[in-house]
Amino acid sequence: MVEMKNISKSFGAVRALIDVNLTLHKNEILGLVGDNSAGKSTLMKILTGAYNADEGEIFFEGSPVRITNPRESRELGIEMVYQDFALCGNLDIATNIYLGKWPTKKGWLRKWFVDVKTMDAESWRILQKLKVDASSVKLKVEGLSGGRQQSVAIGRVISFDPKVIILDEPTANLSVTATQQVLDLMLELKNTHDVAMIIISHRLQDIFAVGDRVMVLKRGRRVGERVIKNTHEQDVLSMIVQGDAYEQSRRD
Repeated sequence: MVEMKNISKSFGAVRALIDVNLTLHKNEILGLVGDNSAGKSTLMKILTGAYNADEGEIFFEGSPVRITNPRESRELGIEMVYQDFALCGNLDIATNIYLGKWPTKKGWLRKWFVDVKTMDAESWRILQKLKVDASSVKLKVEGLSGGRQQSVAIGRVISFDPKVIILDEPTANLSVTATQQVLDLMLELKNTHDVAMIIISHRLQDIFAVGDRVMVLKRGRRVGERVIKNTHEQDVLSMIVQGDAYEQSRRD
């Protein structure tokens, strides 16, 4: 689905990314891990068009692409769910899901109006599709639990019919129950929606619960990657802490 080759990015004298390669396969969940300032968010912001790489290439479904802004990323089918959910708490679920892209219809005096009935029906369909437990799409988002708010944020990107979803710390600050709800939702997306995902997370247990592969960044460089079923948390943690020195010691 996605191949990023030799991606480099600097902010002044700070080299945030140095010749980073990333591959995401179809219908795969890839964990992207590393300590603070490793370059995880910068790499994903390049993929979503928020930043432009100084060097490197991006391929999408086998073809070279140039992503210079978020609109171009969205047109390819790449969506991102941010850590703060980016929801409007004073608005209801349906309005949040269709925020900025409301379905319209021509009404009285040939003026265009928001088609609330269609918006509510489609929002309910998305929630049911994702198996989100909500009694109504008219509930205000601010009254929902953290797990359900995350589900609404994911529902919003699903409304764009994406091929790739990037989730930034999707279970941060969630309760144990809410975390499990979000992890179940990720597996639901993978198994029934044919969506590939990249999960940025500090919680290795979450990556091991749903991921297929995990890739480690450290100080802007790619340390390496592992197939989840062939490794364990301590192995990945050692990569995060020791970086290239750990990989070299394993080869020696």
